[in-house]
Amino acid sequence: MSDVSTPRRISAPSPRLLWLEQRVVLEFASLGLAAPWLAGVDRGDGHPVLVLPGFGAGDGETRFLRRQLRRWGYWAHGWQQGRNLGPTPNVQAGLVQRLASLYRHHNRKVSLVGWSLGGIYGRELARAFPGQVRSVITLASPYRLRLDDRSSISPLVERLTGDRPPAARDGWPPEDDRAPLTVPATSIYSRTDGIVRWHACIDREGPRRENVEVLSSHVGLAVNPSVLYVIGDRLAQPEGTWSPFRPPPRLRRLYPAPAAWDDAGGGSRGQGAK
Repeated sequence: MSDVSTPRRISAPSPRLLWLEQRVVLEFASLGLAAPWLAGVDRGDGHPVLVLPGFGAGDGETRFLRRQLRRWGYWAHGWQQGRNLGPTPNVQAGLVQRLASLYRHHNRKVSLVGWSLGGIYGRELARAFPGQVRSVITLASPYRLRLDDRSSISPLVERLTGDRPPAARDGWPPEDDRAPLTVPATSIYSRTDGIVRWHACIDREGPRRENVEVLSSHVGLAVNPSVLYVIGDRLAQPEGTWSPFRPPPRLRRLYPAPAAWDDAGGGSRGQGAK
């Protein structure tokens, strides 16, 4: 039996997967073909959505995603914090103020869509301010990284910030030691992610939380049609209700059976676990 107190170390994805990140060009090009079924996603109810970018990115890199959300009927907002170079005190304070401002302005709870590091911010905002957050959707967010775990950009992060990502810092409690989220949470991940290993991006099974596996690169998550479809489907759920994601039959092949986190199994379990 595995020792649940010593889960295996999560390493960076293989160089081959990192090289395959170039397929973002094809993912973006496929949007034209996918337009008819993206248009068929249920319209939103007009609630606000705050989109949080990944490390090194800003609102420019999430512009297309926000445009799509507006087409579906949401008030989609950028984070307005410049380039995401880590959770500096200014960024942390700015995010709290941004969430509070949107909550007051719309007089409604805010859904959070966070890409990579942005998703870690989103989960922490939801923990701290559940009364202002409607749901959290993370896009390959490595919220399970620990001190000795690595991603493909770990050297770059450390060189630019002089520190490790927040979920990997010494003294930052592991995910399972943190308070559980009390709002609906969807963790979208890809086994072919070339930046962060997918094991770091999945949640345990539990009420109102789920993992959804997609076929995507890491840098293409904000433009990949299958990812956009999941985001639209999740946001369209009426407030106060929740049911797990179920792709329509015609799209089922785009969504492999998802895995779930399991310390005893060394990282994941479920139909899709490998």
